[in-house]
Parts: sequence; structure tokens; C-alpha cells
Amino acid sequence: MLEYKDLGNTNIKTLNNLNSKDLKYQRLFNQIEELTKKVENPLSRMATICAVLHHKNEQFFWTGFYLLSDGGELEVACYQGPLACMRLKKNTGVCWAGINTGEPVVVADVHAFEGHIACNPLSKSEIVIPVYDGNKVIGVLDIDSDKLNSFDHSDAVQLSLIVGLVYKKY
Repeated sequence: MLEYKDLGNTNIKTLNNLNSKDLKYQRLFNQIEELTKKVENPLSRMATICAVLHHKNEQFFWTGFYLLSDGGELEVACYQGPLACMRLKKNTGVCWAGINTGEPVVVADVHAFEGHIACNPLSKSEIVIPVYDGNKVIGVLDIDSDKLNSFDHSDAVQLSLIVGLVYKKY
């Protein structure tokens, strides 16, 4: 039996009989937690999260954070993968859906998502996880895959736990 800690806005119950993907995410969580607890800077933590996730998951084509600017724009921060869109059109696309709902968004086929912003035409599926600082959404973790149907509810749950490390107090 594995117990997850409450990480801010993420409410996860004890999970039994974890599958291999969940176990991999738990190992990644432990590795990222060990690395990120050494610093309090959220950008340093985001950069580490991007690097570990991107290089440990071959289906992750692009892995990065978009953060809300003081002017209410959604701008790219740290990332791994090909060049990114620097700024995302307001209230359009998967990242803004995550910002506006405050919930993870899983898209099996980005070409079927109305308003999808194609920063790279090779992207086929996407997951977005909101980043909270306290009770306020300040950005999203955005992960693209060059394969259809790469993400599911399990990814949303596990990645939400990892994103909770950005502002975790030790």
C-alpha cells in the first residue's frame, strides 16, 4: 500500500495495486522531491521537473511550464523539447483550458480540440496540469506527445502530485 501526502490542492487517496505506470511515477516523484527540496525557488524546481519528466518518458515530445505574466498573458517558462510558442493567445487552447478550469486537461487528439494552438505540428496528444501557489492558479505544466492517446487519468493524477512539489514547503 502506498500513501500520497496532501500536496496543496491535490487530493489523492491511498492507492492499492498500483500499475507499472503509477509505480514509475512514484519513483519519479521521489527523485524529483529529493532534488527540489534543496531549493525554494519555484523556477528552479520547475526546471528540474521538466528535465526529469522529459528525459524519463520517451512519449513526452515537449515538456514545459507556461506561467501567467503580470499582464495576464500566458508565457513560456522553462521547457525541454523543440522550440515553443512564447506567448499563448488568451482563452484559447489546451493550456488556457487548464488555467480557466483549474483542473487537469487530457486531450487524446489535439487536432480534434477546438482552438488548439499548434506550436509544433508533430504534437498529437497533450496533457495540462494547473500549477497552484496557494489557492491561485499561476500557470500550467504542459506536456505534448507525438503519438495519439498518450495520456489518461492516471497521468493527470500522478503529474498533479509532481506539480505540487513546485511550491511545497519543507
